[in-house]
Amino acid sequence: MTSLIRYLTLCTLLLVGIAPLSACLPLVAGGAYMTGMVAVDRRTSGAMLEDQSIELKVSSRIRDVNVSSYNRKVLLTGETPDPQDRERVADIAKNIDNISAIWNEVGATPISTLSERTSDAVISGRIKAELLDAKDLFTNAFKIVTERGTVYVMGRITSREAKRVSSLASGVNGVKKVVLVHETITEDELANTQPAPAK
Repeated sequence: MTSLIRYLTLCTLLLVGIAPLSACLPLVAGGAYMTGMVAVDRRTSGAMLEDQSIELKVSSRIRDVNVSSYNRKVLLTGETPDPQDRERVADIAKNIDNISAIWNEVGATPISTLSERTSDAVISGRIKAELLDAKDLFTNAFKIVTERGTVYVMGRITSREAKRVSSLASGVNGVKKVVLVHETITEDELANTQPAPAK
Protein backbone atom coordinates (compact mmCIF):
# COMPACT_ATOMS: atom_id res chain seq x y z
CA MET A 1 0.00 0.00 0.00
CA THR A 2 2.84 2.36 0.89
CA SER A 3 4.49 1.71 -2.49
CA LEU A 4 1.23 2.54 -4.25
CA ILE A 5 0.88 5.79 -2.28
CA ARG A 6 4.47 6.74 -3.13
CA TYR A 7 3.90 5.95 -6.79
CA LEU A 8 0.69 7.98 -6.99
CA THR A 9 2.29 10.89 -5.15
CA LEU A 10 5.24 10.97 -7.51
CA CYS A 11 3.00 10.68 -10.60
CA THR A 12 0.80 13.53 -9.38
CA LEU A 13 3.81 15.73 -8.73
CA LEU A 14 5.32 14.91 -12.11
CA LEU A 15 2.09 15.78 -13.92
CA VAL A 16 1.82 19.15 -12.25
CA GLY A 17 5.57 19.72 -12.22
CA ILE A 18 5.66 21.40 -15.58
CA ALA A 19 3.81 24.38 -14.17
CA PRO A 20 5.91 27.54 -14.44
CA LEU A 21 5.97 28.14 -10.70
CA SER A 22 7.61 25.06 -9.30
CA ALA A 23 7.70 26.51 -5.79
CA CYS A 24 3.91 26.57 -5.74
CA LEU A 25 3.78 22.85 -6.38
CA PRO A 26 4.02 21.68 -2.77
CA LEU A 27 1.08 23.94 -1.94
CA VAL A 28 -1.13 22.53 -4.67
CA ALA A 29 -0.14 18.91 -5.03
CA GLY A 30 1.11 18.45 -1.48
CA GLY A 31 -1.83 20.23 0.10
CA ALA A 32 -4.38 18.33 -1.92
CA TYR A 33 -2.68 15.02 -1.33
CA MET A 34 -2.37 15.51 2.41
CA THR A 35 -6.08 16.19 2.84
CA GLY A 36 -7.51 13.18 4.60
CA MET A 37 -4.12 11.54 5.07
CA VAL A 38 -3.03 13.56 8.09
CA ALA A 39 -5.61 15.78 9.71
CA VAL A 40 -3.34 17.74 12.06
CA ASP A 41 -1.36 20.80 11.00
CA ARG A 42 1.00 22.52 13.41
CA ARG A 43 -0.42 25.90 12.50
CA THR A 44 -3.72 27.21 13.75
CA SER A 45 -6.53 27.37 11.20
CA GLY A 46 -6.20 31.16 11.34
CA ALA A 47 -2.48 30.94 10.52
CA MET A 48 -3.17 28.63 7.58
CA LEU A 49 -5.69 31.09 6.14
CA GLU A 50 -3.29 33.96 6.78
CA ASP A 51 -0.52 32.12 4.93
CA GLN A 52 -2.78 31.67 1.90
CA SER A 53 -3.69 35.36 2.02
CA ILE A 54 -0.02 36.40 2.31
CA GLU A 55 0.97 34.26 -0.67
CA LEU A 56 -1.81 35.75 -2.80
CA LYS A 57 -0.99 39.33 -1.79
CA VAL A 58 2.76 39.01 -2.35
CA SER A 59 2.35 37.06 -5.60
CA SER A 60 0.00 39.70 -6.98
CA ARG A 61 2.68 42.35 -6.48
CA ILE A 62 5.72 40.26 -7.43
CA ARG A 63 4.71 38.17 -10.42
CA ASP A 64 8.11 36.78 -11.40
CA VAL A 65 9.07 35.33 -8.01
CA ASN A 66 7.78 32.27 -6.17
CA VAL A 67 6.23 32.94 -2.77
CA SER A 68 5.80 30.40 0.03
CA SER A 69 4.42 31.28 3.47
CA TYR A 70 4.35 29.14 6.60
CA ASN A 71 3.10 30.56 9.89
CA ARG A 72 3.48 34.12 8.49
CA LYS A 73 7.13 33.53 7.56
CA VAL A 74 7.73 34.10 3.86
CA LEU A 75 10.23 32.41 1.56
CA LEU A 76 10.98 34.13 -1.76
CA THR A 77 12.58 31.94 -4.43
CA GLY A 78 13.11 31.99 -8.16
CA GLU A 79 15.35 34.06 -10.39
CA THR A 80 15.77 37.62 -11.57
CA PRO A 81 18.37 38.63 -14.17
CA ASP A 82 18.95 42.00 -12.47
CA PRO A 83 20.62 41.89 -9.01
CA GLN A 84 18.81 45.11 -8.04
CA ASP A 85 15.48 43.38 -8.59
CA ARG A 86 16.44 40.82 -5.95
CA GLU A 87 16.40 43.52 -3.28
CA ARG A 88 13.33 45.16 -4.78
CA VAL A 89 11.19 42.03 -4.35
CA ALA A 90 12.13 41.78 -0.68
CA ASP A 91 11.23 45.44 -0.14
CA ILE A 92 7.83 44.89 -1.75
CA ALA A 93 7.16 41.87 0.48
CA LYS A 94 8.08 43.87 3.59
CA ASN A 95 5.13 46.17 2.94
CA ILE A 96 2.61 43.32 3.18
CA ASP A 97 0.75 43.13 6.50
CA ASN A 98 1.15 40.26 8.97
CA ILE A 99 4.49 38.92 7.71
CA SER A 100 6.76 38.14 10.65
CA ALA A 101 9.92 37.19 8.70
CA ILE A 102 11.22 37.11 5.13
CA TRP A 103 13.85 34.81 3.64
CA ASN A 104 15.00 36.23 0.32
CA GLU A 105 16.49 33.33 -1.66
CA VAL A 106 15.86 34.84 -5.10
CA GLY A 107 18.87 34.27 -7.34
CA ALA A 108 20.30 36.93 -9.65
CA THR A 109 20.51 34.41 -12.50
CA PRO A 110 18.78 33.66 -15.81
CA ILE A 111 15.23 32.28 -15.53
CA SER A 112 15.16 28.52 -14.98
CA THR A 113 14.27 26.25 -17.89
CA LEU A 114 11.31 23.91 -18.16
CA SER A 115 13.70 20.99 -17.68
CA GLU A 116 15.05 22.52 -14.45
CA ARG A 117 11.55 23.20 -13.12
CA THR A 118 10.48 19.64 -13.90
CA SER A 119 13.58 18.30 -12.16
CA ASP A 120 12.75 20.41 -9.10
CA ALA A 121 9.21 19.00 -9.04
CA VAL A 122 10.57 15.45 -9.20
CA ILE A 123 12.94 16.17 -6.31
CA SER A 124 10.10 17.58 -4.18
CA GLY A 125 8.01 14.51 -5.00
CA ARG A 126 10.77 12.13 -3.99
CA ILE A 127 11.32 13.94 -0.70
CA LYS A 128 7.60 13.83 0.08
CA ALA A 129 7.61 10.11 -0.68
CA GLU A 130 10.55 9.64 1.71
CA LEU A 131 8.69 11.60 4.38
CA LEU A 132 5.69 9.30 3.95
CA ASP A 133 7.93 6.31 4.65
CA ALA A 134 9.69 7.87 7.64
CA LYS A 135 8.18 6.51 10.85
CA ASP A 136 9.65 9.25 13.03
CA LEU A 137 8.44 12.26 10.99
CA PHE A 138 5.03 13.80 10.36
CA THR A 139 4.70 14.53 6.64
CA ASN A 140 2.31 17.45 7.12
CA ALA A 141 4.80 19.25 9.37
CA PHE A 142 6.99 20.20 6.40
CA LYS A 143 6.61 22.45 3.39
CA ILE A 144 9.16 21.49 0.76
CA VAL A 145 10.24 24.03 -1.88
CA THR A 146 12.85 23.12 -4.50
CA GLU A 147 14.63 25.61 -6.76
CA ARG A 148 17.44 24.53 -9.11
CA GLY A 149 18.23 21.52 -6.95
CA THR A 150 18.30 23.49 -3.69
CA VAL A 151 15.69 22.23 -1.24
CA TYR A 152 14.14 24.64 1.26
CA VAL A 153 12.42 23.13 4.30
CA MET A 154 9.74 25.19 6.03
CA GLY A 155 7.61 24.31 9.04
CA ARG A 156 7.32 24.38 12.81
CA ILE A 157 9.71 21.60 13.71
CA THR A 158 12.06 20.48 16.46
CA SER A 159 15.85 20.45 16.16
CA ARG A 160 15.69 16.65 15.99
CA GLU A 161 13.23 16.77 13.10
CA ALA A 162 15.31 19.43 11.32
CA LYS A 163 18.41 17.22 11.39
CA ARG A 164 16.43 14.18 10.30
CA VAL A 165 14.68 15.83 7.35
CA SER A 166 17.93 17.50 6.28
CA SER A 167 19.67 14.12 6.23
CA LEU A 168 16.75 12.50 4.42
CA ALA A 169 16.49 15.22 1.77
CA SER A 170 20.27 15.30 1.21
CA GLY A 171 20.14 11.65 0.20
CA VAL A 172 17.63 12.24 -2.61
CA ASN A 173 19.11 12.11 -6.09
CA GLY A 174 19.51 15.56 -7.68
CA VAL A 175 19.58 17.54 -4.41
CA LYS A 176 22.49 19.99 -4.41
CA LYS A 177 21.86 21.63 -1.06
CA VAL A 178 19.30 21.63 1.78
CA VAL A 179 18.43 24.95 3.41
CA LEU A 180 16.41 24.96 6.64
CA VAL A 181 14.16 28.02 6.86
CA HIS A 182 11.98 26.69 9.64
CA GLU A 183 10.63 27.80 13.00
CA THR A 184 12.15 25.76 15.84
CA ILE A 185 9.84 24.37 18.49
CA THR A 186 10.67 22.28 21.56
CA GLU A 187 9.78 18.64 22.04
CA ASP A 188 7.22 19.75 24.65
CA GLU A 189 5.62 22.11 22.15
CA LEU A 190 5.56 19.28 19.63
CA ALA A 191 3.80 17.01 22.12
CA ASN A 192 1.15 19.69 22.63
CA THR A 193 0.42 19.82 18.91
CA GLN A 194 -0.43 16.14 18.71
CA PRO A 195 -4.08 15.04 18.84
CA ALA A 196 -5.39 13.51 22.02
CA PRO A 197 -5.65 9.69 21.89
CA ALA A 198 -9.07 8.35 20.97
CA LYS A 199 -11.14 7.15 23.91
